[in-house]
Amino acid sequence: MKLSTRIALWAAAVVPLLVALAGLLLLPLVGRDLRHQQDTRLNDRAAAVLPSVRALVAADSKGRPKAEQTQQRKVLDSALDAGVRVAGQDGAVLLSVGPQPADAEAFPAVPGGPVTVRDQGRAWRVLTVRVGAAGAAGSGGTLWVVAPAGQTDSETAAVRRRVLLVALVAAPVSALIGFVLAERATAPLRRLSRRAAALDPAAPAATSGANGAGGPDNAGGPAGAPRPSGGDDPAGTPGPDSTPGPADADGPDSTPGPADADGPDSTPGPAGRCFVAERTGTTEVDELSAALALLLARYDEQARRTAQALDTARAFSSTASHELRTPLMSLRTNLDVLAAHPDLPAADRAEIVAELRDDHARMLDLLTALAALARGDLVQVDAFRSVDLAEVADAAVGEAARRHPRAAFEADVPQEVRVFGWEPGLRIMLANLLGNAAVHGRHGQEPAQVALRLAAEGKTVLLTVDDRGPGIGPAEREAVFRRFHRRRDSPGSGLGLTLVAQQVALHRGTVRITTAPGGGCRMEVRLPRPRPDAPTIELPAGRDWISGTGH
Repeated sequence: MKLSTRIALWAAAVVPLLVALAGLLLLPLVGRDLRHQQDTRLNDRAAAVLPSVRALVAADSKGRPKAEQTQQRKVLDSALDAGVRVAGQDGAVLLSVGPQPADAEAFPAVPGGPVTVRDQGRAWRVLTVRVGAAGAAGSGGTLWVVAPAGQTDSETAAVRRRVLLVALVAAPVSALIGFVLAERATAPLRRLSRRAAALDPAAPAATSGANGAGGPDNAGGPAGAPRPSGGDDPAGTPGPDSTPGPADADGPDSTPGPADADGPDSTPGPAGRCFVAERTGTTEVDELSAALALLLARYDEQARRTAQALDTARAFSSTASHELRTPLMSLRTNLDVLAAHPDLPAADRAEIVAELRDDHARMLDLLTALAALARGDLVQVDAFRSVDLAEVADAAVGEAARRHPRAAFEADVPQEVRVFGWEPGLRIMLANLLGNAAVHGRHGQEPAQVALRLAAEGKTVLLTVDDRGPGIGPAEREAVFRRFHRRRDSPGSGLGLTLVAQQVALHRGTVRITTAPGGGCRMEVRLPRPRPDAPTIELPAGRDWISGTGH
């Protein structure tokens, strides 16, 4: 049943009931007012006939019949429609005219205000007045002025009938008025319902009156996407303790990445219907519309994250299966050799075991790097917060020194340098920058010398990592950020600098490779400092680094 119909039915039931209740309260007041008016008329009639009644009683006491008749006519003329009964000093009835009780016992003997008496089933209103003889002292006769009490009852009944009539008329009238007002009041709800129904992907696109670019309440994603029931973040953002090691140590022929490793600023999603909250002037409807827009926006965002997570999982599976095929075949070949030749010389056996360990380490590095790329593709802006990059850099240098004991590390880090970032991603970036320099920053047989410097420069933070290696030629400085770009003799997976470029892009920074002042390679990363007017950052829309299309 429609809400307007419900309101109309309620109005049709409640308004007549209220009218009837008002009538019930009004009827006693009307009856009392009518009785008061009748009593006033009785007092007026009594005052009008009282002089003639005194003269009548005096004529009766003096035995003057003609004067008595004259006064009776005067009383009759003054009584009008009221009943009058007059008794002499001896109690004998001198005059009885007009409507009055037939039983003499019904008349009150004691004078006083108007009272109600009953006679033969009828009610009468009687006023009793003691009458003194004109010019005589002491008590005289008695005057009764009478009016039917049913007169007020009939008028009260007429008022009751009018109240019932108004209640009966009020039922359809209130239903009609309630329906019209309810239709007008619920019009915003019907429009909201039509706009929400237009989000159904099975509905014709022409019915969607709210398509287009959404405002702040817009979902931003395809409205037709399946909405997940859960609220977990599919991004799988790692905690601060899940620091991966350097996923790669790219060769010296690694070329610098582009100055900006971002993907495109925006990737248009599939055509969808967007729900935008509109102001109708009705507070409740506006609040419902805003809540619905926010709910749909969150569901669409969750659906987008879920779809992105599924795409990343597929890309992870495809890339891992492709890249692991060669080391797995090498593992199997070496295992077959060991199984087929149990009497191999110790030197040959040790060489094969070393190859097995290298293949195992390479596969482990590959899976670690792919997992880090997947996390970077799925991380959301709510995982970003204010981070002390100086503290993260100190920890990264210590970890790199532990992993590469033969390399010499130098750190020039200020007391505190804050950026708005994803701390696990910043650790990934620093670990791979330092690991790459430690592996490929050697000059001849000398151990690698790595220098990390961090400084705040205006609106940016400058991070440099220098080594003493052979450096990278300008022609090779773009290829290093591509997936699986590595030298033949590199022990890494070819994903380390790809992870660096991904994290720089996520933090809206730039990365480039130059020549260090003393020779060798310099990795230069610039990240924006937090701004009071823009405490957060906008993540790149196109993030698919794991499949190689994110930059």
